[in-house]
Amino acid sequence: MADNKKQKHFVLVHGLCHGARCWYKLKPQLGSAGHRVTVLDLAASGINMKAIDDVHTFHEYTRPLLAFLSSLNEQAILVGHSFGGMNLALAMDLFTHKISFGVFVTAFKPDTIHQPSYVMDKKDLELAKTLVRPGSLFQQELSKAKNFSDEGYESVTQVFIVCDEDKALNLEIQRWVIQNNPPKDVVEIKGADHMAMFSKTKQLCQSLVEIANRYA
Repeated sequence: MADNKKQKHFVLVHGLCHGARCWYKLKPQLGSAGHRVTVLDLAASGINMKAIDDVHTFHEYTRPLLAFLSSLNEQAILVGHSFGGMNLALAMDLFTHKISFGVFVTAFKPDTIHQPSYVMDKKDLELAKTLVRPGSLFQQELSKAKNFSDEGYESVTQVFIVCDEDKALNLEIQRWVIQNNPPKDVVEIKGADHMAMFSKTKQLCQSLVEIANRYA
């Protein structure tokens, strides 16, 4: 069990059309390592009762995360999976001072030079095969949205976790995302597929704890 000074608060953000339950194997492992863990469902995701047709903007889709951060009285470590990286970027822009650092687990990681949709425009439709519940990439909206900011989003320390067996965001795409907007650090989990929280739970947990010890 970590002491209070070493204890970190991880907030785990799921990818498109999944939900908080996708972290059910990782959450107790981080807890056993002595850390606090929060998982939540974004709008129209998991057991959130909204239908995707009633979620009209990316901000509205991200609202459960933003509301949680608004109520937080401490810094947290955000961990985003896949499309969840876009939610991390928005949260970092709006709640910069409440985020210790962000971890992008084989995730979309936008830059501050292009509009937010740019990083997704480079992705083919393989991601659609991973969908569990109908969802939206909000691509049209994000193609017209203002860029994420250097003083907000980009000022927060960012780490990218590469999953070398990912077939949805394959290794080539992950490398491109990293090159497009280099993070502070890159960690690779060998043998991890797109759902590393299932296929390599222990290794993902170890990586997150090591990253937290290094940057938090």
